[in-house]
Amino acid sequence: MPNAHVALPSYECCGVRIDALQPDDAVEELLQSRHGRPRCVHLCNAYTLSLALRDREFRHLLSRGTLNLPDGQPLAREGRRRGHGFMRRRVYGPTLFLETLERGQLQGLRHYLYGSTPDVLDLLIREIRQRCPEALIAGAESPPFRPLTATERDAMIRRVTASEPDIVWVGLGTPKQDQFVDEYAHLLNATLVAIGAAFDFVAGTKRQAPAWMQDHALEWLYRLATEPRRLWRRYLIGNTVFLIGMARDRISRGRKHESERTCDR
Repeated sequence: MPNAHVALPSYECCGVRIDALQPDDAVEELLQSRHGRPRCVHLCNAYTLSLALRDREFRHLLSRGTLNLPDGQPLAREGRRRGHGFMRRRVYGPTLFLETLERGQLQGLRHYLYGSTPDVLDLLIREIRQRCPEALIAGAESPPFRPLTATERDAMIRRVTASEPDIVWVGLGTPKQDQFVDEYAHLLNATLVAIGAAFDFVAGTKRQAPAWMQDHALEWLYRLATEPRRLWRRYLIGNTVFLIGMARDRISRGRKHESERTCDR
């Protein structure tokens, strides 16, 4: 879909544009969501960018997103190094989700939940009702763990658009959720947000890392310890690829600055 991105302070990391936003800024951006205004929102972290480094099409998909939020302390630190000194905190998916639900109550923002399992969605909706009793949940569905058939796809589009959501929260896992957001935002005519494991964390079916681990960029270690068989490749290989990509970025910028200084002499 065409990139409807309004110019925001940003920087490039691993070949992907990252919007230099803090949590409150990100919530404010989502509060501008309205049905009939399609937007693609991705939460970018080390794993997301490691995939972008290895897959050119995925890198292009992210770069044409409306908003690419820094969901990781390394990305917030990189933003500070790149001149955005106000970037002290990452945009954490579960917090973004809950604060948008809470603040959206006042303006009647309509939300659709897409992803996870029926049991998780039931627990999630129950938790939302307790925390944000006035939040408008336009619908919720758990898709099959396989590509949709053409019939299922058309029915899903009709179902979601009929509910007129302002925001569709998509929890399908990376990169599937980012691909879904890119493909369907203009078809569902809403803001689509690739929200990662936020459904499970808010529903309480997965435990979040302690705050001190999150603050020191150690959430990956906690999650690896709790789900080693599922996540070892993501964190051990993905984090290594990401760190190599960051190092290459810095070398490239250093060479560019040296070249510019030489030309100025």
